[in-house]
Amino acid sequence: MIRLVKIRYQGVWRSYLTNGVNPLHLPAEYIAALYLMRWRIEDVFNIAKRLLGLAYFWNGSQQGVRLQIWATWILYAILVDLTDDVAEALDRPFMDISIEMVYRGLYHFAQTYQRGEADDPIAYLVNHADILGIVKQRRKRSAVKFLNLTNPSGP
Repeated sequence: MIRLVKIRYQGVWRSYLTNGVNPLHLPAEYIAALYLMRWRIEDVFNIAKRLLGLAYFWNGSQQGVRLQIWATWILYAILVDLTDDVAEALDRPFMDISIEMVYRGLYHFAQTYQRGEADDPIAYLVNHADILGIVKQRRKRSAVKFLNLTNPSGP
């Protein structure tokens, strides 16, 4: 069984199909929110491959490849936690913070740390968020505006 859900936003009807047929378990607003998040897994793999270097294997042995994959996912998990801490310190939603720019900002923190000028990566990233581009720029038509879960009638 599937369920067709239609939501009107700014005069435009949007349709979604789901196998969550019970509206009490999966309200229409949540289906739309899940649809907006559909590319998050693609983002994760893109970051792991491009940014963290998983696109290239450093070792040809099966065990070496496994170790590289595990090390990459552990680094990604730490990076997500760090990004979440930065988002919390900036009082911003996690989605507003660029994981890539947090990662790139760690290089600058390391340089500052070696000079003895900083010792807390979160404080450094928060204090230099503007310069490092850690907070994502708002788009003219933000997908986040599409859905306000606290006010399902609209923004």
